[in-house]
Amino acid sequence: MSKTAQTLSGSCLCGAVKFTLASENSQVGACHCSMCRTWSGGVVFALDEIRDLKVTGEESMSVYKSSDWAERCFCKTCGTNLFWRSEQLGHTVVMAGAIENQSALKFVSEIFVDAKPAYYAFSNETKKYTEAEVLAQFAGAEKEE
Repeated sequence: MSKTAQTLSGSCLCGAVKFTLASENSQVGACHCSMCRTWSGGVVFALDEIRDLKVTGEESMSVYKSSDWAERCFCKTCGTNLFWRSEQLGHTVVMAGAIENQSALKFVSEIFVDAKPAYYAFSNETKKYTEAEVLAQFAGAEKEE
């Protein structure tokens, strides 16, 4: 772990699943796709660019394969949404709400902005990416995650 990386920890609501990770920049993005909004009951805020993710209590975690290239992980006891991951790309994002100390987190980006419903908007400046821009990053990915 580099000198600038910080260790963050978190858990589900009931504490059955716990995790630690390293983050260089603690940048959080919001996803507006319809799957994330349905999965979470609102917008999903996720910490990206993580490494050294260590999970304890994986036996209490369920995995839902939401597409051919992505899956969503949650606690099967309390239902807390924990991770979104693409195994074929080796990419995992962590739900920001499950992180214990959120004071270092920075909200910097939004994805699937062209799918965002009109009933909400964020007041801070963020980088914004359309569905096409996001899918281009995940070469070979199909519509939505």
